[in-house]
Amino acid sequence: MKRIVSIASLLICFLWAGSSTVFAQDAKSLWTTLSKVTFKKQYDEMLGFKVDVPIFSPEIKALEGKSVEIRGYIIPVEGYRGQKEFVFSAFPYNMCFFCGGAGPESVMEVVSKESIKYTTEAITIKGKLDLNASDINRLMYGLKDAELVKGAK
Repeated sequence: MKRIVSIASLLICFLWAGSSTVFAQDAKSLWTTLSKVTFKKQYDEMLGFKVDVPIFSPEIKALEGKSVEIRGYIIPVEGYRGQKEFVFSAFPYNMCFFCGGAGPESVMEVVSKESIKYTTEAITIKGKLDLNASDINRLMYGLKDAELVKGAK
């Protein structure tokens, strides 16, 4: 009986430890997690036609509001200077979602604490992940209170 209890205790500890590390993701692999989204067609009253609405996986939902690090590329929305609001992409500018080279799960809106200088090189930023499944005028992922971790200063 003691052995069964020990095995059960070990299993519970293993599962608990695994669940607590869901937020300690590698900055590169977060895009892989964010790609675990599906879409359903839903009629939009304002537009008068069906739109794709994201259905976030439990793994993605677990990250909502949590501080995460992510590595990617700045897609400027207003010129090529430092900015506090920009789009962040898993891919360089010429391969990003807006150029038709990737899906909507590969970009996010960023609002940073301080201006981050534009660069064509990959950078790492961190901030609180925001999920959006209702406002079709915004991207489905956002990063609030973002800060530069590694890259151009």
